[in-house]
Order: sequence, then structure tokens, then C-alpha cells
Amino acid sequence: MASGNDSSVTEFILLGLTQQPELQLPLFFLFLTIYVVTVVGNLGLIALIGLNHHLHTPMYYFLFNLSFIDLCYSCVITPRMLVSFVRQNIISYAECMAQLFFFSFFVIDECYILTSMAYDRYVAICKPLLYKVIMSPQVCLRLTVCAYVMGFVGAMAHTGCMLRLNFCDGNIINHYMCDIPPLLQLSCTSTFINELVIFIVVGINITVPSLTLFISYTQILSSILRIHSTNARSKAFSTCSSHIITVCLFFGSASFIYFKPFPAGSLAQDKVSTVFYTIVGPMMNPFIYSLRNKDVHVALSKTLKNSILS
Repeated sequence: MASGNDSSVTEFILLGLTQQPELQLPLFFLFLTIYVVTVVGNLGLIALIGLNHHLHTPMYYFLFNLSFIDLCYSCVITPRMLVSFVRQNIISYAECMAQLFFFSFFVIDECYILTSMAYDRYVAICKPLLYKVIMSPQVCLRLTVCAYVMGFVGAMAHTGCMLRLNFCDGNIINHYMCDIPPLLQLSCTSTFINELVIFIVVGINITVPSLTLFISYTQILSSILRIHSTNARSKAFSTCSSHIITVCLFFGSASFIYFKPFPAGSLAQDKVSTVFYTIVGPMMNPFIYSLRNKDVHVALSKTLKNSILS
């Protein structure tokens, strides 16, 4: 650590998920398995959607992007986490800031992709005759570009504000990644601007999607309840259930961490909550969206048959 009036650390030590020695090895194999399943599941879904033309629809276009985002930020977080279970996890200042940027970027992207998926379901159920007109390829592209732009702006805001801080009160991060709350606790300069940016950026990126999701699903529920056929109503519910599970898992755990004053709460609780949307969520999403999905089953069977015959 450099010394001086404006002393700052050049590297950090990530403590990881737990400091209990007896849990290190079992947790290493557990999260290694989760990581492999996440990579295989999301890559498989990406390949399946890309190879099957009947899945080239708005719903699967957004699902393709969701799997890509889950794959990317899982690769940003999990490998570094695994290191903490087997040895001291030292990360340079530049690597830490880079991890913070890409983590913020992909998490914000996911907020808006999930919102776009809810809007797609709203149009499909509430305005089925206009579905192809409203959810045109151009509209889908614009929604996706907006998601990535919002992710970039939010990530730049968080990372830019973090770069202005001096970390001279220590270099041990009580977390398995470079997240905002544990980094703010290490700062020896005022974090008021950072907390204000968190309130604004996180407020926008959770409140706006949450309101859109709430309005979309209120309209969807109202339309479904007006359907007289039990089978049609059940089918409509099933098309939305997977998305609702994903939204609750993602927004619930994220809101728990960021919608509270700093440094309130326990970092141990924050770490557990972060696991749900950074590690468990990306692993579960391919299964949530494919287990009860007939289109995916048909596409998988077709792809397997073609690969066997070839």
C-alpha cells in the first residue's frame, strides 16, 4: 500500500463468501458445479435459439439476450469467487474497478431485458391481433439497444464515482466480489456523492422497470381473468409464470441490498442476497424458461436428431 497524504491501495483482498475453513472445499465444488451448469445451460439456450428458425420470435429474441447477459456476468463474478475458496484472493485496483463496471453493466441490462420481456407478454396477451405490428424487429432492436445503453450509463456512473475515492482505511473487502457497499466502507473520503448516485441510478433502474412490470402484469392478469376457456386461461398463465419467478428472484434480492442506507445492515446478509441474483439466478433461468416450454422441447429434439443423423 502506498503511503502519503493521498494514500490509496493498489490491490484488494477479497475475503470471499465465508471464512470457515471446514466449508471452503464443499462450497468450492458446489459453486464450481453451479458455474458449469450456468455456462452450459445458457450457452445451450443461446445455441438452441440461434439454430432454430421457429424460435426467431420477439419472446425468444429477448430470452437469447437474457441468456447472453446471465452468461457474461456469471463469468465476471464466479471464477473470482472460486479463487477465494482455495487461496488468498488478491485483486488489483484496476481489475476490481473493471469487475465493478462489467457487473453493474450486465445487471442493469438484465433489469431492462426482463422489462422488455414483460412488455412482450403484455402485447401478446392483451393485444394479440396487433402483436406482429407492435413487436416488430425494429422495436425489439430498439428495446435491446436501450437496455444496453442504460447499462453502460449506469455502470459508468457507479465506476466513475468509485474512481474518485481514496481507499486508505484498508484493502480487505468483506465480499466475494468488488461490489459497491463493501467498497464504500473502505473509503477514507466522503461517500456522499456515491450514495447519491446509487440512490438515483439504482432508483431509476429498479423503480422504472418495477412500475412497468407491475402495470404490464396488472393488464395481463385482467385480460386472463376475462378469458372464459379454462384451457386458454391456463395456457396464458403458464406463458407468464416463468418470467414472474425470474423477476421476483432478481428484483427482490437486488432491492434488499441497494434500497437501504449505507452502511446499514450486515455484509454477511448482503453476500447471501447477492448470491441469489449473481449466481443462482443465471443458473436457474435456462431451466425456468425451458422445462415447461414446448417450443424449446421441440427445438431441442429437432437439434439432437439433426446432430445424430449428421
